[in-house]
Amino acid sequence: MNGVGLALRKGNIVNTLNPASYSAIDSLTMIFDVGLSGQITNFKEGASSVNAKNANFEYAVGSFRLMRNVGMSFGILPLTNIGYTYTSYTKLEENRGTIAETYSGDGGLHQVFLGAGWRIFKPLSIGFNAQYVWGDCERYILSSTGTDINSLEKNYSFSVQSYHIDLGLQWHQILKNRDEIVVGATVGLGHKLGADPQCMIINTNSLSSTPDTTMFTITNGVSLPMTYGLGVSWSHKNSLLVDFDATLQQWGKLDYPSYESGAYVLKSGLLKDRYKFNVGADYVPNAMSRKLLHRVHYRLGAGYATPYYKINGLDGPKEISVSAGFGIPLQNAYNNRSVLNISAQWVNTSATGFIKENTFRINVGLTFNERWFAKWKVD
Repeated sequence: MNGVGLALRKGNIVNTLNPASYSAIDSLTMIFDVGLSGQITNFKEGASSVNAKNANFEYAVGSFRLMRNVGMSFGILPLTNIGYTYTSYTKLEENRGTIAETYSGDGGLHQVFLGAGWRIFKPLSIGFNAQYVWGDCERYILSSTGTDINSLEKNYSFSVQSYHIDLGLQWHQILKNRDEIVVGATVGLGHKLGADPQCMIINTNSLSSTPDTTMFTITNGVSLPMTYGLGVSWSHKNSLLVDFDATLQQWGKLDYPSYESGAYVLKSGLLKDRYKFNVGADYVPNAMSRKLLHRVHYRLGAGYATPYYKINGLDGPKEISVSAGFGIPLQNAYNNRSVLNISAQWVNTSATGFIKENTFRINVGLTFNERWFAKWKVD
């Protein structure tokens, strides 16, 4: 459903977007959920176009009931992902050749988490996710030419070993005619990650090939923003679900490491607040039917997100996305509650004057929903 879930409350899924949802897990359930994705992205700039293919591990999570009205979850999730390489060329005056500038990046941040959700009383649940965050991020810029102009290389890097806390709340109201409404809210606590970003400048003389290296370091210069989310969902007879989410990431309050005028410093104004809106729907004709097609979940979703960074003083690309997919129930002699989830997603990232991206992504997830805690009685 294109990533909605702040107000999603189901006992047969692991909804890490709002930890308050863990309290919906029933006492006989043990859930394991894993997901992978593969994608093709088309990059276009002017008349130039190129395609890139890659695959990603998305998540591996589990959930179970710890005690009455309390559910727990655990797992591993990616937090950020960096991977790009491209080159631009600039012709010099007076036939002095061409400068090639190569930009590349690699790495990312990962997180393992432990979360819990507690239903305080029938309509209200609260929860938290506590994450350990780690990883390395690297970016490179290399300017080179076959003329007498010196080559310049800039290497930016930092390593993270820190934590992150998310808090969640859900209000679940049962209405007439088997209708239900859930209101969800989340807060992600922003803080500094204790990482010291470094910038290494290598200036190589074109005649002697002698490098001159300068290293800069900013102490505790990487942060995560405060994040706020609000969602509302409506369901009818456990057959139709419609969900809407709105989130705010306060990047605009953070300073970002920048190398300018021979100094590597934290600079404001390079980032801006990001607003994201998602809507999704899930329809199952008859979950209790013996016909497979009647028990399949049919899903749709769409989203829009504003840019959160600036490039040369201009807003970066906005994001538009749509998705469609299926939740196919799996049944054997021991299990009739597991689900194979398959979805296709299109994401357009674009801004005037910059590279345009169109990504086509296939997501595959497998939810193992097992009865682990049943007590057998022998007469």
